[in-house]
Amino acid sequence: MKFIIDLIEDVREQIGNHEAYVVTAGLLKTDETDSTKLIYAGEAPLNLIVVDEETRQLNFKMDGSDTRVSIGELIPPLLILDMDAMMYELRMDVNVQYSDMEVIGFGKNDEQKKYILFIKI
Repeated sequence: MKFIIDLIEDVREQIGNHEAYVVTAGLLKTDETDSTKLIYAGEAPLNLIVVDEETRQLNFKMDGSDTRVSIGELIPPLLILDMDAMMYELRMDVNVQYSDMEVIGFGKNDEQKKYILFIKI
């Protein structure tokens, strides 16, 4: 389980808050031959972020639009949240079948300027 504070720290450490990076979902699935391993199954850009105070979550969403969430749009509003909100859980809605998915890790692709939030499907 990852929280807003984890995201902020990782972005600072991995990419130095570089604003041009686009936030994407990295899809991982269990290896059929070895259930202890995860296999990369692709990625997709994230289109929307919502801070939900009721559920205490930061939700990333894919809506199929051309909108792309960048680090420059994501991080500044998070930095002004109070300490309680820093412990909101990171969740993702990919589609109807895969909604409210837990973000399990972070990554980056420096060549393509992508910051990746990994989920297990």
